[in-house]
Amino acid sequence: MNNDFNFRQTKVYIFAKKFRKEILEIIKINKLDRILSDQINRASLSIVLNIAEGFGRFHKTDKRNFYVIARGSAFECVACLDIIYDSKIPKKNLDTAQELGKMLSGLIKTFS
Repeated sequence: MNNDFNFRQTKVYIFAKKFRKEILEIIKINKLDRILSDQINRASLSIVLNIAEGFGRFHKTDKRNFYVIARGSAFECVACLDIIYDSKIPKKNLDTAQELGKMLSGLIKTFS
């Protein structure tokens, strides 16, 4: 495997993909309205894509910016989950989101 794509083996990227799968399952199960479904779908995809793009940048300020965007998208997903479950987000989903937020905060701090 090409070392340029080593982000694919990072814990944060793998975790973000896991969270994305959870979100897709939530969308499928809950029959959400189109707007909310689209919003949480795009936000969860944004996390994965911004982590990948951040790893592809050379300058630490660029890297940091993409991780900040990914972290913001994770918070956006939690807000959507809050709306979907009326403040009773299943522990599994909340734990995954919180762990992902911590990982992204750690990445952001390394580039501050």
